[in-house]
Amino acid sequence: MAAETSHPAPAGEQGHRRDGLWLLVIWIVLSIIGCLLVAYVWGPHLPPGAMSTSASSQQFDTRVLAVVATPVIIGVLLYFGWALAFWRQKPGDETDAAPIHGNTRIQALWIVVTSAIVLGLAVFGTYELINPAGSGSGQGPQPAFNHGVLAAASDTSWAPNTNNILQVQVIGQQWAWTFRYPQFGGFETTDLVLPVGQQVRFNVTSLDVIHSFWAYQLGVKADANPGVNNVAYTTPYHTGTFVVRCDELCGIWHGAMYDYGKVVSVPNFLTWAHSTETQLAAVTKLLPPYALTYDPTVLANVGKVNQQLGLTSAGGGYYNPADPEQP
Repeated sequence: MAAETSHPAPAGEQGHRRDGLWLLVIWIVLSIIGCLLVAYVWGPHLPPGAMSTSASSQQFDTRVLAVVATPVIIGVLLYFGWALAFWRQKPGDETDAAPIHGNTRIQALWIVVTSAIVLGLAVFGTYELINPAGSGSGQGPQPAFNHGVLAAASDTSWAPNTNNILQVQVIGQQWAWTFRYPQFGGFETTDLVLPVGQQVRFNVTSLDVIHSFWAYQLGVKADANPGVNNVAYTTPYHTGTFVVRCDELCGIWHGAMYDYGKVVSVPNFLTWAHSTETQLAAVTKLLPPYALTYDPTVLANVGKVNQQLGLTSAGGGYYNPADPEQP
């Protein structure tokens, strides 16, 4: 019987095998470098920052997604660049390229890897939304997790480092935000001041149309719906200022419905809260009793009185004097 002879693979196939090996090695090296840069260099600067628990959680989620996406992006760009550099048709070459055949092992590996990534991200996303409330969004009147023992709305014994969560009511109205502090006599002000290191529960509502309370650097966003109390939690990590905007188109001056809040030390917050409570005591008497929602049709006169006192109130009817259009 004639001896079997081995036939070497065509030169083009051998070249493609070498290209595949080079592509794999370069992709692995670049992916490791890219993931480390994304995780440790770019990651700490991703929005919305790390000013609070909710912001930090969102930044972590974005960092994880960016790290997962990095090898995919590098692979696509590397393959595209390699094809342009080495697999281009030579000038004057009109021959057909080598036929392409399916590869069962590569197809199976692709299905397994992509399925594992998608299912893993689904589990990760579900956990982040439910357990640490990483979305930072309003969770409705009955949050999935209470994040500790909630203080009663009328509790006036709030003090730092207790089980009492600082209650802040956020009231949206065309076109301004006001904030009530029920644990400090229920005064209402246009200033949003929070103590560092203390858990805060935002009770978000509206007096007229749908607004959206967005404290950007805190990573908190919750819809402000009339007749609804929408709850969001956060704990500020650092002192400083943060931007408060309306993120829902709410009328002609929607773009001007923004302000700045600040996070201060606990002693400074308590000093501010008690002094503001005393300063606004007379105005607070004109306000309706603290409630999670308000009926603006009943409170219209109170709103006008407080407007004259220079304070927008739960009565609504707020129009910035600088606006060229007045009702």
